[in-house]
Amino acid sequence: MTSSKFWLTKFLAAWKKYPEMRFSGVCFGHQILCRALGSKVEPSPGEEWELSHTQINLTSTGEALFRTKDKIFLHQMHVDHVVDAPTSSSSEGLIADNSSVTVWGSSETIPIQGVYIRERLFTSQGHLGYDEQMVKKHVDSRFEKGLIKDEKQAEEAKEKAGLDHDGLLVAGAILRFFHGEDKDIK
Repeated sequence: MTSSKFWLTKFLAAWKKYPEMRFSGVCFGHQILCRALGSKVEPSPGEEWELSHTQINLTSTGEALFRTKDKIFLHQMHVDHVVDAPTSSSSEGLIADNSSVTVWGSSETIPIQGVYIRERLFTSQGHLGYDEQMVKKHVDSRFEKGLIKDEKQAEEAKEKAGLDHDGLLVAGAILRFFHGEDKDIK
């Protein structure tokens, strides 16, 4: 167990003493919270980046959380992804046996775009606050550093950066989660 996983697992252990405590994470936060709860995190298939404006297909839980149907769009900026959702058995006792862990959406290439545990955890792989300028800046920076190797993919990502996305919709759902308005969502 790495020291960062150990530290975060200890931090999440606050759930045992303070069961009303809620956690949320975006992008790396999504990955590290799921990892601390026993999920596997690894590079995406073919180590291809998921970049810019991306369609996320919603599960019924996602539809309830975001109060919309079928799909949303968020900006992405990652090569690593959560492979499997955490479970009560993977979480070293941090997730109760009677807790329902739900994946709220998936993209064409990444099956776990977010994880939800009612009144406990809400994560999102996609970014809520990225705008066109920020996406282009991050893509350029990662391409210049050699992290993104496919120039065509980088250019296509920048072309999609100005498309409308649902970051405010997701931010609203996370705020409702922290305000306790998710009691009826499973």
